[in-house]
Amino acid sequence: MKKLLLYGFAALLCNFARAQQTFPVNGVQDIRPGLYAFTNATIVVSAQQTIPNGTLLVKDRMIESVGPAATIPKGYVVVDLKGKYIYPGLIDAYTTYGLPDAPRQAFAGFTRTVTPVSTKPGAYGWNEAIRPEMNVKSIFHVDATKAEVMKKNGFGAVQSLIHDGIARGTSVVASLGDERDNLVMLNEEAAAHYSFTKGTAATNYPSSLMGSIALIRQTYLDGQWYGSQKEEYNISLAEFNRTQSLPQIFEATDPLSVLRADKVAKEFGKKYIFKTDGDEYRRIDAMKATGSSFIIPLTFPDAFDVEDPLQARKVTYEQLKDWELAPNNPATMEKAGIRFAITSYGLANARDFWTNLRIAIDHGLSEAQALKSLTEIPAEMLGVSDKIGTLAKGKMANFIITSDGLFKKENVIYENWVEGRQYVVSRVSPINLAGSYKLSGDGLAGITLRVSGNPGSYELAVQRSGADSARARGTFTRTGDMVSLYFDLKANPAGNIRLSGYISNTAPVTLSGGAILPDGTSTNWSAVYSGPVPVTNRPEAPKANLTAGPVVYPFAAFGNTELPTAETVLFKNATVWTNEKDGILKNADVLIENGKIKAVGKNLAAGNAKVIDATGKHITAGIVDEHSHIAATGGINEGTQAVTSEVRVGDVLDSEDINLYRQLAGGVTTSHILHGSANPVGGQTMLIKHRWGVLPEQMKFEGADGFIKFALGENVKQSNFNVQAGPNTRFPQSRMGVEQVYVDAFTRAKEYKAARAVKGNHVRRDLELEALVEILDNKRFITCHSYVQSEINMLIHVADSMGFHVNTFTHILEGYKVADKMKAHNIAGSTFSDWWAYKSEVSEAIPYNGKIMNEMGVVTAFNSDDEEMARRLNQEAGKAVTYGHMSEEDALKLVTLNPAKMLHVDNKVGSIKPGKDADLVVWSTDPLSIYAVAEKTYVDGIAYWDYEKDAAKQKALKADEGRIIQKMLEAKNKGAVTQRPTGGGGRRPGYTCDDIEEGSYVVADSYNGMLNKK
Repeated sequence: MKKLLLYGFAALLCNFARAQQTFPVNGVQDIRPGLYAFTNATIVVSAQQTIPNGTLLVKDRMIESVGPAATIPKGYVVVDLKGKYIYPGLIDAYTTYGLPDAPRQAFAGFTRTVTPVSTKPGAYGWNEAIRPEMNVKSIFHVDATKAEVMKKNGFGAVQSLIHDGIARGTSVVASLGDERDNLVMLNEEAAAHYSFTKGTAATNYPSSLMGSIALIRQTYLDGQWYGSQKEEYNISLAEFNRTQSLPQIFEATDPLSVLRADKVAKEFGKKYIFKTDGDEYRRIDAMKATGSSFIIPLTFPDAFDVEDPLQARKVTYEQLKDWELAPNNPATMEKAGIRFAITSYGLANARDFWTNLRIAIDHGLSEAQALKSLTEIPAEMLGVSDKIGTLAKGKMANFIITSDGLFKKENVIYENWVEGRQYVVSRVSPINLAGSYKLSGDGLAGITLRVSGNPGSYELAVQRSGADSARARGTFTRTGDMVSLYFDLKANPAGNIRLSGYISNTAPVTLSGGAILPDGTSTNWSAVYSGPVPVTNRPEAPKANLTAGPVVYPFAAFGNTELPTAETVLFKNATVWTNEKDGILKNADVLIENGKIKAVGKNLAAGNAKVIDATGKHITAGIVDEHSHIAATGGINEGTQAVTSEVRVGDVLDSEDINLYRQLAGGVTTSHILHGSANPVGGQTMLIKHRWGVLPEQMKFEGADGFIKFALGENVKQSNFNVQAGPNTRFPQSRMGVEQVYVDAFTRAKEYKAARAVKGNHVRRDLELEALVEILDNKRFITCHSYVQSEINMLIHVADSMGFHVNTFTHILEGYKVADKMKAHNIAGSTFSDWWAYKSEVSEAIPYNGKIMNEMGVVTAFNSDDEEMARRLNQEAGKAVTYGHMSEEDALKLVTLNPAKMLHVDNKVGSIKPGKDADLVVWSTDPLSIYAVAEKTYVDGIAYWDYEKDAAKQKALKADEGRIIQKMLEAKNKGAVTQRPTGGGGRRPGYTCDDIEEGSYVVADSYNGMLNKK
């Protein structure tokens, strides 16, 4: 007892042991070091080193020595920790500890009020989402309440960052001590932080993911320019440059966003540490290939309540797989050899931290890796490994004292020492409360309590004897000397009985306190130890089902466990629509090899090829969709400015979009993914192939020319856009203004090009103008959203006067009026088959438009602009036969060879010719028939779609869904927390030209101003 009192008194003195050199003290200073010797403990120095029966010496806030049992200097308070463990204090690498809550702007409907540049006073940058000048050290303040929660979980230090904006400024590493703010700082500038999320910035731009990426790229370029110029002072750029030497941490919510950010990093010679949402397992090889380190959470999704079959249908396959596989993520990363830290950030409740960490260990994460990820790795990442992370002489005295191995379920964290100061989590006590107890008190007679287990994980069984005999299980919680019990015998008296009290005696152990009975009355109670719990041969509780299905690529319904590969295939006796001078060949053969068409003809030799009897089948080139908005994420419009030529759809490709697979089922093999039509000059487009299951970069059509989206009409001027939200204030507001936007943009582009051409120039690189210069140099080509004759004439005139060329007018439902001018200017037309009357701009549309343009010699195509229509573009082509009496060969070219010509890839796709890509479709009958079914679709000689295999896939998918649902039901029956299915989870919004996304909102159809939440 004397030793314990000395120990407590010394710990109290430690509160005053820190010399405060810069702060005056009102009174007499009593500065003495805190000297402690922790002996006979199992000391886990690091994940690689453990000292049995070791001694840890602490002097004030530092570790004096750590090693085997040794002579203890005089003056040290000796604490005998025989049977106990000492571990390094844990480090949370991603928190907002010590910071005020970030302000959040309320969403009150969509508004078009424009804030084009920052209104923030001071010499800052133009965009408020770029705020590298923000630093946590200037606003950090110790929060004893939040620190206590974290210390209970064993944390002794944290990184704290501002969680708001794209460039978020710098973070600090601070201990969780209770001293002044200036005394807990371990690294006042630990890292620079970034994300793709604009946060609370008032500036409109960016409103899309591709806009965020463009802004980051432009900021890097601006920083390079700023570093060698003397024209202006810019706090934001100066701070951006200054912080480039710090660790760079990027928050990316999913694996594809990690790859997007990593691409930016490699472009500018950076290496990010990625903070993610814990989904790396979905693309683990790609994550490893980045060569980056990660900070991962333990935010595993709760099981869904799927007892109701109707409700269960709301849960997507992606959600089911994520619930099953997410707990494997830490182990998967360890197996892949990826360096990662673990954070508690994102957990709704702090007590879930240890629960989820042990779940991760149950799923294969090693205890050594778990310890490294909570100590050494975050310390190294954040530049504080000389102070914390392991137990060594000269390091800070941050350590925890535990009852057992840190990761065992029954372990109890007794104390958390932060900078040499004691924080008691659970009092160190030799008393084990396991045993049988006779309960007494009014209304409690005849009840026996049986407490089993170990400190930290007690279990309670309750039995009432006599006429009202009953049994029940309850809860037993101990905090220091305090206890609380809760049980319901479901008999007289029926209802919950709640006991709270304390250990009032230790020999025999006696518990006593106050009780509340089911009828609400209060009484006193006591329980005296009567012996050990009788041993029963109960069967062991069944262990959780940890067997998990495989990851699929992409991580969506109909994904593959292994990606298909190219085959050598000979199709025999088919009707082959060549789209070449040979026309339609009857009873012909097609041989594909190494992803290319090798031969077309009759009686071809098979060799080692797989032979497919195509008798009665039709084979065509794969369908090419000139105008699509699938397979993109984070918004299809960057409509905040009139000219956004710097944004790139290729930056936001979504290889997980189910529409890629569905459209393969309609024979589509190539799609041109366009920016929307919210502004006169939109973003750069991307031509992709439907390679189902590959990564976004691997979807891109190799060697294709670059295109860009322009737009005319109501969508651009937006004067009638969503009038309920107030007037639109973004220029232009009229069709005359649209014309001036083009004239101004290309005038600036010409001036920029001339200035950049001057030898030794110091002109700032401008991504917006560079894209326009590419148009002037015929290195990038325009596809323009258009409807009415007058505007089409206007843009042709502007192009002539400014020296650029329009490659394609898309939609162009009045193309029949200007087909002669289009022919004279070598402009193609990509239109709809028979759309009309859906808005005023199309009031003069006719179903013969495609036929007339084609007869005038204009390269003409039919496009979808719609994820569903793209699945039947073969039928859209057939309408040209119905309305215009086009030949079947010419009609098919509207969705194959002609769009390939528009996109300058007709040398690779669009027809069946030796040497071209083996992008083919095997149809059940005439491809222009409404009864035609795409039985097989090949891209680069790979069968990404097979009608028969799809039937097997659907069956396997249902079986896998059923298997996971059974696991969820088992988890619920064992007491797992569940969530209600809400529907729509994991489903991606389907974009059209005029969808504008802000946050989680999509404003649909800019003409009628309808607001939809997606």
